[in-house]
Amino acid sequence: MYKLFFQLVFKRMDPEQAHHLAFRWIRLAARVPVLRTFAAAALAPRHEELRTEALGLRMHGPFGLAAGFDKNAVAIDGMAMLGFDHIEIGTVTGEPQPGNPKKRMFRLVADRALINRMGFNNEGSAAVAERLATRTPVFRTTVGVNIGKTKAVPEAEAVGDYVKSTERLAAHADYLVVNVSSPNTPGLRNLQATEALRPLLAAVREAADRTVTDRRVPLLVKIAPDLADEDVDAVADLAVELGLDGIIATNTTIARDTLGLKSEASLVKETGGLSGAPLKERSLEVLSRLYARVGTRITLVGVGGIENAEDAWQRILAGATLVQGYSAFVYEGPFYARAIHKGLAARLAASPYATLAEAVGAETRKATQ
Repeated sequence: MYKLFFQLVFKRMDPEQAHHLAFRWIRLAARVPVLRTFAAAALAPRHEELRTEALGLRMHGPFGLAAGFDKNAVAIDGMAMLGFDHIEIGTVTGEPQPGNPKKRMFRLVADRALINRMGFNNEGSAAVAERLATRTPVFRTTVGVNIGKTKAVPEAEAVGDYVKSTERLAAHADYLVVNVSSPNTPGLRNLQATEALRPLLAAVREAADRTVTDRRVPLLVKIAPDLADEDVDAVADLAVELGLDGIIATNTTIARDTLGLKSEASLVKETGGLSGAPLKERSLEVLSRLYARVGTRITLVGVGGIENAEDAWQRILAGATLVQGYSAFVYEGPFYARAIHKGLAARLAASPYATLAEAVGAETRKATQ
């Protein structure tokens, strides 16, 4: 039903307009008590065998919504209603900003992919912090907060910008993510170099600990798939050195020529970060490399091209404790998370592993023995 609706309606709309329309429907449904109860029963059935502990948190399962869909924390309950086990909001910047000029989002339907150059459009960390502080949750879910650099802030002042967002948002976050890997903010990816990343992560960690004294807020970093292998290793080593809680692998890619894209050239050449199915292979490679490097010392989150339960299962076997999706949600619709959960439960039952935790990294360990 949804796929027909996508072909007849959403496919004919500007992608950003379609996103806002679907977003409004989700938010409205979550505000109607009877409707949200029935929707959650249909779309978010619980599988006890998928219950997951990660980052010191207990979750209904391992599958969450990646950052970028709910930038301003306005639909957390709506996305939980659709079955996502954790919701990562943002990316949120120190100051509000409109993002890049439109048109800035493109669908590559033939490749089941998206290209975006949104540019961290959001209401800013002060507004998002106030919204999180005053919300009354309807559904129990884990809320991650993804923070990035304000475009107008010079690279040399980036640390202060991240610290400002941390001070405002850490108290409202179940976990915090430092995003240094979006290709749509000039100079941002330069912060992935370890000489720049070390002081940034140390400052954010200190700010989170100073701001929230009654618990430790888990801190993760999100990296790009375009890093060279030796740079992936360097980030992994730095994460262990600094006592980071996790790494999210991976963000969108600026690669085009090596992905075998089928969509028309006019779409493929659009600048911005590409997400979706073509990212699958490289994201899995980066994840496996990270797990081989860090093992169980930190939590890994797999994201990038996760279209179905098999993709999610492969990320778990490669080393991901948590997995996330976004682009496939656009193509699969409201039953996306339900299908992932059902398929994961079936794969776990058919596997030699008693729990998901046992499955984490199993294939990578075999390959490196």
